[in-house]
Amino acid sequence: MKVPLLDLRPPLEELRDEIIEAVTQVIDSTRYIMGPEIDSLEKKIAEYCGTADAVGVSSGTDALLLSLMVLDVGPGDLVLTSNFSFFATAGVVARLNATPVFVDIDPETYNIDPECVRMTLAEMDKETRKR
Repeated sequence: MKVPLLDLRPPLEELRDEIIEAVTQVIDSTRYIMGPEIDSLEKKIAEYCGTADAVGVSSGTDALLLSLMVLDVGPGDLVLTSNFSFFATAGVVARLNATPVFVDIDPETYNIDPECVRMTLAEMDKETRKR
């Protein structure tokens, strides 16, 4: 029996007409990169987040990369990240010549486990003091 990973039909069907209309507007304008829809989306996201600005990017990978670049992550830096994630999470760290340090997740929430973060930082501090 084939079990689908994720059935997107129900939410897509509910929004079908709205999605088709929005895509048609973008196609008709021929401005699918940096068009007015992006400006509108960025303004709405900034307003929702209570910040002055927001930047739309093409993927979650680019969002992670941009976030690390803003923090000036680079060679010699260690970046704690979940060991239960898409490969791009560690990939963007490596792309900046930093080192990903994998931390376990909380089995209840599937988010990075704060206690494991504390233990990892304590161990890293202990290793640093040995040098």
